[in-house]
Amino acid sequence: MQVDIKTQQIQPLRQTYGHVARRFGDKPASRYQEATYDVQSEVNFHYRPTWDPQYEIYDKRRTAIVMKDWYALKDPRQYFYGAYVTARGRQQDATEKSFAFVEKRGLLQTLPAEWQDRLADGLLPLRHVEWGANMNNFYCADYGWGTAITQACTYCAMDRLGIAQYLTRIGMLLDGNTGVALERAKVAWMESAAWQPMRRLVERSFVIEDWFETFVTQNLVLDGLLYPMVYQHADAAIVRGCGTGLAVLTEFMNDWREEHARWVDSVVQTAAAESDANRVLLSGWARAARAQVAEALVPVADTLLGAGGEQVVALCLEQFDVRLNKLGLAA
Repeated sequence: MQVDIKTQQIQPLRQTYGHVARRFGDKPASRYQEATYDVQSEVNFHYRPTWDPQYEIYDKRRTAIVMKDWYALKDPRQYFYGAYVTARGRQQDATEKSFAFVEKRGLLQTLPAEWQDRLADGLLPLRHVEWGANMNNFYCADYGWGTAITQACTYCAMDRLGIAQYLTRIGMLLDGNTGVALERAKVAWMESAAWQPMRRLVERSFVIEDWFETFVTQNLVLDGLLYPMVYQHADAAIVRGCGTGLAVLTEFMNDWREEHARWVDSVVQTAAAESDANRVLLSGWARAARAQVAEALVPVADTLLGAGGEQVVALCLEQFDVRLNKLGLAA
């Protein structure tokens, strides 16, 4: 008896899902494309929101920005759920090792008292700012249109929660896990004159109706000025003053800032290039938020650095204006 074994190649009837094939053609698609494009619900809504009946549940009119194709606001990082959690998992493993290293050697508890006070009053209250960023990005995810932007805003919201938790853990390392530093930071956030302009700015951002304006205010302007001030200029001053113990713990924030800016710049630049009307709107929102954020940052910078906050914020503004010009916005 003879058995002949043959191989046969079976051609699939189609290479990808129908909604992706209609956009890109029937060819193998990336996981990002399959999880992102044309997933947004457009029809068969059962009822309008009872709290806002002029709109559908998902409605492009919830922002003054107009796009021919909202999926043009794609994420250059190509984050869908699997890629996102894999990337953040690797980063968390590295960060956990850094926290273990600093805790084992007590590097934060051995800082000079002056710097411990500055960190408690000038750095730890930022966890409340991060919570505000979490809320704002979830707002964009709730009311935005098109999975390309809404899923990226959801991932950003979760990142901000994680950063707030890292800041909380820094506070616990600073005071030997007693919680005293975090209580002090909360009082500073609620009562300190230095933090009230920032607190007012964050709370007012919660009531911006246009979700794209919220996106610009939070992700472009506030982050675009706050992160360089804290994790670039202030971080360098802290390293000069008391070593690299804190810098090791904030490395995630620095790495995250670079990829976050790449995504935000792509979204804003694409929207601005769509039409002159979009560019005018985005420029106006950015200018208004820029002035408010700059004013709120000066007392925070003074608290964290001891003095010279105005000069540091001015430097951040110069860098930010260059960024706006590259995006095609009027500074």
